[in-house]
Amino acid sequence: MNLTKANMKKLLLLIAGGVVLNAAVQHLDLLGVFLRVALGLITPFLAGSAIAFVINVPMRQVEDRLFPPLAPGKKPGRLRRAKRPISFVVTLLLLCGLLAVIFFLILPEIGRTLQNFVDRIPVFAQQTQEWGEQLMEQYPEVVDVLSRISIDWEKLSQGFIDLAQNSMSGVLNSTLDLASSIIGGVVGSVVAIVFAAYILLQKERLGRQFRQLLYAFLPEHHADRITEVGTLSYRTFSRFLSGQCLEAVILGCMFFLTMSILRFPYALTISVLITVTALIPIFGAFIGCIVGAFLILTVDPMQALWFVILFLILQQVEGNLIYPHVVGSSVGLPSIWVLAAVTIGGSVMGIAGMLIFIPLCSVFYTLLRHSVLNRLRARKIPQEKILFPKKLSDITFVRHGKAPVVDGPPESDGADWDEETEPAGEQQTQEETEEQPDSPEAPAQETEQAGEQDETKEAGEKKP
Repeated sequence: MNLTKANMKKLLLLIAGGVVLNAAVQHLDLLGVFLRVALGLITPFLAGSAIAFVINVPMRQVEDRLFPPLAPGKKPGRLRRAKRPISFVVTLLLLCGLLAVIFFLILPEIGRTLQNFVDRIPVFAQQTQEWGEQLMEQYPEVVDVLSRISIDWEKLSQGFIDLAQNSMSGVLNSTLDLASSIIGGVVGSVVAIVFAAYILLQKERLGRQFRQLLYAFLPEHHADRITEVGTLSYRTFSRFLSGQCLEAVILGCMFFLTMSILRFPYALTISVLITVTALIPIFGAFIGCIVGAFLILTVDPMQALWFVILFLILQQVEGNLIYPHVVGSSVGLPSIWVLAAVTIGGSVMGIAGMLIFIPLCSVFYTLLRHSVLNRLRARKIPQEKILFPKKLSDITFVRHGKAPVVDGPPESDGADWDEETEPAGEQQTQEETEEQPDSPEAPAQETEQAGEQDETKEAGEKKP
């Protein structure tokens, strides 16, 4: 190994990394404390970045609607110079109004339903008592079994008293912890909102500064790759957010129309509730179903059963027809990987994981797809080796290094990643033929044409 300046720099970095790793392994407890403190410090800024990303999607639409592009040569007015703050304020007002409508529409209905349920508790208790008396009359042996059970009521009451005393001290400590966490949450929320506002108002400037840092401290090809992945991630997350909101609105409208036609109670409230919960991919609508069934159950138990059946029908229509086309096509991810991303994300990070893992897996899927296609082109793998045969007789095996004998390319409905490659047996266009001069038939054709030209020249010389 030549001890050049570059190699010495790499060696020093490797030694420093080994020292840091050794110190971290020997002091894992201090490392955990440091990571918790660091995470607590950057959490408001991460939350602010997420809020800015979410608000930026509708804000771009509002800005395009309020301030369309100027004609060439026309100078922007004073109002157009303030288009970003105006669009930001209008977007915040629209979002706050939407949240207010949702809360004022859903929460009062849920409160009234809970109050009706509490009012009907004495009726339920009376019915339960009558059912118990009928059971004892029909089965006298139950009374004999209960009479043989001896219960020390004094010891049981003392246990309840001790539990209450211990719980009071725990409640006091938990109250203090809850108050401190609420104050910290409020402060963190304010910091996150202010940070999001700064990002949205100066996003072009921040983006330009970030690119300057990349190209100043990294090689150009690395900076290009990071910029490409960042652009792909931003586009994928934006499309997923727009598609998820559109899918939730479609599902809510379907429930409102069907419930209004079938005259279910709480049609508008349950439809809005399902629209909100459907923002959680795949499993979110089931939360709205449970709450909606509970609301209808307090009015008519039979209608609650029919509502569950209606929900299952509409959920099948939405899951098989609407969701794959609206959300799956917007992020470019097949349905099976959407389900896998939601399941894994929910088990790792809960509801936030369900929302994040779908576009994250879509970015990984796109990058992996491009890498696979580039490798296949570089290795010049024939198309018939990639497509899966429908018949067992089409499967051939390579023995002793000999190429398999294939009667013809197998029929296929198309591979998962073959959008940029031609199916087997299809004629190539003139442009694709010019881009692939290394095919084995091209040299033979050029040789034959050159031979024909030589023969023509010789015949012309012999004619005189």
